[in-house]
Amino acid sequence: MRSSWKSRRTGWKAWIAMTEKIHEALHRASSLLKERGLETHAAHLLMESVTGKPGAALLADLREPLTPEQSELFWNQTEELLTGKPVQYIIGTEDFYGRSFLVNEHVLIPRPETEELVLGAINRGNSLFRDKTIQMADIGTGSGAIAITLKKEWPEAKVTATDISEEALAVARKNAARHQADVTFLRGDMAAPIINRTWDIILSNPPYIAHEEAREMSDTVLGYEPHGALFADEDGLFFYRKLAESLPPLMNKPALIGLEIGHLQGPAVCALFEKAFPAAMIELIKDINGKDRMIFCKIGE
Repeated sequence: MRSSWKSRRTGWKAWIAMTEKIHEALHRASSLLKERGLETHAAHLLMESVTGKPGAALLADLREPLTPEQSELFWNQTEELLTGKPVQYIIGTEDFYGRSFLVNEHVLIPRPETEELVLGAINRGNSLFRDKTIQMADIGTGSGAIAITLKKEWPEAKVTATDISEEALAVARKNAARHQADVTFLRGDMAAPIINRTWDIILSNPPYIAHEEAREMSDTVLGYEPHGALFADEDGLFFYRKLAESLPPLMNKPALIGLEIGHLQGPAVCALFEKAFPAAMIELIKDINGKDRMIFCKIGE
């Protein structure tokens, strides 16, 4: 019979007294996670946070002993990991575009695919706008990762970010202060807070998962990340339709709209924006995994 986690954990104070080494703790924690069908790499991220040793530094010091305080914290947080809670919510941060962002249960954990949206917007924006201070908005900012990254990578841009959640905006404001990014944050539903002016670039990673897809999602995502930032009506297309309806009078000429999408939504979202912007060039872009992931709508002069 497979022993329970609690029975295996009996005596962890004895391990502390024996000055457990980093590699020993990592091996034990990874084995426990594997038994639960959970991502074993989370143990490494947890250990990096506990020891303050990122990446290569941790690998170089695997045979160092943990301090009693580090060992106690690591095993307490491993207990949380074993419930399926994302490691990012346990340590309170996630990296995005080379920067560390604060995250909690009120915001989605930033994904690598969204980094590609930012890079695509920067590359297209640089060729579209020359010698101009651009006005850029991020609709549904969450942690603020998109807006803050754009401001750091494109310092001359005037960046505004919106979200309907005051709790999410509180996280985004902390991240802006953390990275000394001058971003204006506005509370409101989708484009409503920004309708009083026009824009050069608008980006958004809106909720796009259809409700019926919930049964296919992992418990780690479904049980902990905010559902309001995940799911959308109309087979996941609700917010794209709202954006297609509301953005035409808000865009300057030239202008750029960039959206992250679900990998099966490309044709439907393209159709919405082709109707909204008949003269625009619509690009459907795949992510690094070869899946449809972004749409860019380039509006000419």
